[in-house]
Amino acid sequence: MTNALAGMYAALLSGFADNEDLDEKRQRNIVDHVLRQGLKGLYVGGSTGESGLMSTDELFEQQAVVKDATNGHETKLIAHVGQPSLRDSIRLARNAEKLGYDALSALPPHSYRFTPDEIFHYYKALAASTGLPLIIYEIPGRVGRESSVAELSAILDLPGVAGIKFSSMNLMILSQLRSKHPDSVIYFGSDETYMTGAIAGANGGIGSTYNVLGKLYVAMDEAMSGGQIERVRDLQAISRTYVERLFEVGVMPGIKLSLRHLGVDCGPCRAPFRILSDAGRKPLIDFLEQPDVKPWVS
Repeated sequence: MTNALAGMYAALLSGFADNEDLDEKRQRNIVDHVLRQGLKGLYVGGSTGESGLMSTDELFEQQAVVKDATNGHETKLIAHVGQPSLRDSIRLARNAEKLGYDALSALPPHSYRFTPDEIFHYYKALAASTGLPLIIYEIPGRVGRESSVAELSAILDLPGVAGIKFSSMNLMILSQLRSKHPDSVIYFGSDETYMTGAIAGANGGIGSTYNVLGKLYVAMDEAMSGGQIERVRDLQAISRTYVERLFEVGVMPGIKLSLRHLGVDCGPCRAPFRILSDAGRKPLIDFLEQPDVKPWVS
């Protein structure tokens, strides 16, 4: 179950200016902060990065900025290229390949209720469009239904498809995929329950809260590999509590507030995301200042 892409990745945030334009300096600030946390790599241009609120041209620019900011670091870069249009997805994929990214990923097409056959052929075309390995994505909450093992397995068998980001809580499907595809990388996408995904067969994680608690997730992954289950539970409890706080105020605004509290000038979220009120800020800041949390964010 070894795979060069396996490991823990931050679903990278986007840095915006105060007027919400993409801001290169703030993007670099975020990258620099995340690189110090010892993660395997960065997942660039995904939902955590507010890509659904960005144009394709902005995503081209972001890919270039992040690649330049990571030069000299042994950091794997996965470019999320899933767009409403397959043509735009392929354009982003080829740009990432040209820049030297390590892999691609894409949400399944989700603008309409596409059939399993249409989703299969979407991924087939995208995988064939470059020489980079492709990570597919199972996220029932975005597409409105759960994919079957047979549907996902058929896509994983396509040439050029290296693995899956699995953001469903149906761990039976995850464990079946691991059994059928022992050489594929399976990233678990639920930060607050990563340990359950790892037990079921995931050999990596991609998450929003890794931007803030990256060191903790690296330690959790190492403890899981070493069979230190009690330590994994303790670390997972910190992760779960943080996610609970974020759910109270909004995940992306809450993560950006967290980074600003830690001294990272990352800018705001784009509208229609809202700026947190003072009442919303206090529980997050209190959490980050807890004695058992502070070592993981310092």
